[in-house]
Amino acid sequence: MKRLRSILAITSVRLSIAYTLIFGILAVVIVMYMTNSTAGILRKQISESVNNELIQLNRYYDRAGINGLVLRLERLATAPGANLYVVADPTGRIIAGNVREIDTGVIDRLGWTQRPFDYTRFGHSGDREFQAVARIVELPNGMRLLVGRDLGEPERFRKVVGRALILSLGAMLVLGILTWFLIGRRALKRVEMVSRSTSRIMAGDRDERLPISGSGDEFDKLSTGLNNMLDRISLLDQGLRNVSDNIAHDLKTPLTRLRNKADAVLRSKGKVGAYRKTLEEMIEDSDQIIKTFDALLMISRVESGSVAAEMTTQDISAIVSDVVEFYEPVAEEGGISLTTEIETGISLKGNRELLSQALSNLLDNAFKYGQPEDGSARISISLKRQGANIRICVADNGPGIPVEDRTRVTERFTRLELSRNKPGNGLGLSLVRAVALQHSGMLEFADNEPGLRACLVLPTGDDVKP
Repeated sequence: MKRLRSILAITSVRLSIAYTLIFGILAVVIVMYMTNSTAGILRKQISESVNNELIQLNRYYDRAGINGLVLRLERLATAPGANLYVVADPTGRIIAGNVREIDTGVIDRLGWTQRPFDYTRFGHSGDREFQAVARIVELPNGMRLLVGRDLGEPERFRKVVGRALILSLGAMLVLGILTWFLIGRRALKRVEMVSRSTSRIMAGDRDERLPISGSGDEFDKLSTGLNNMLDRISLLDQGLRNVSDNIAHDLKTPLTRLRNKADAVLRSKGKVGAYRKTLEEMIEDSDQIIKTFDALLMISRVESGSVAAEMTTQDISAIVSDVVEFYEPVAEEGGISLTTEIETGISLKGNRELLSQALSNLLDNAFKYGQPEDGSARISISLKRQGANIRICVADNGPGIPVEDRTRVTERFTRLELSRNKPGNGLGLSLVRAVALQHSGMLEFADNEPGLRACLVLPTGDDVKP
């Protein structure tokens, strides 16, 4: 009983029951309608046949009288068929015809019989009765003439239809029960498998996934969607753990340095100038920490999609030109050769602030890590249309990034410079990748031979993330 309740609680089983009941009721209504319509047609045919027969007999009576009518009825009575012929005197006694006995009172009422009546034929035992409908008319001499039709054929039709209806409904019921059982059992098994998997996931097994049978049904689609969601949650969870570890690692040093400087100032009895210098260093370290948190907030803001509403059509050619113009003095001061190849008139739908920040981060990386040992640094910036996409590339002639590390460098707080003597927090490329994904694009790395070529590939259409 408990298993039956579990099966009946499944939506597919309840739907199967509902559909079976609906189709069953519809089938009964259709069959009853057809049966009644056919029976009505048969009754109409009987009525027309009896009326025509009475007209013919009435004409015969007018020509030959009662004796001729009796002889005519006797000839008709011997012919095979379902017609009934009876001539009775005013008292209701049968004088002639093909009926041996008839229900009492049938002859007494003129016109059509109100309901089918029982009668006994000649040649049949009295324990077998037949039913018929008839019309009774009164002859001029007071005698009664009954002409009717046996109802055996319509009744047989009703019985055949009734048996067919019972058989069809029975077959429908049996097939419905079997269908419910098979569907319910399979669905219940799938639900139990999903329940076990979710229990293991809730118990802490983050690697557990919902089962997929490969049939492509609704359960598979649901399991696939939930598994993708679990993969995403697992990735975010792993990223959160990595970020927490990296924050603790990267911020411990500057925070310790801040504390030591503050402690040193408090313990020393130096001059005002020394205090001022120490405070300036502490402010600089604090600014670096604030920049790290700002970058983290910006990445979280981009990845959460909260800037999607700020997407508008932008002149990306102008954005790239503005960023390059901002960095030209830096390049000139550092003795870096900065070249550009920017196509004009290119637009896309995006966020100006994010696009500017992403390009700035790529240039920052090139200025910091893209210089060769001989000091002859060359950085090029290009903007080109390529089919339905645009490519914003920053290339340098520095040491580049090994192929095996190109995926890892876009993770938060990842820095290939193990000594970490150069400024930075390992969030620049992570933000660039987040901006690319927000704009339905990607961040690509390639060899510049020598050096690195970092390209931001973005679609020119409106197919950015909602």
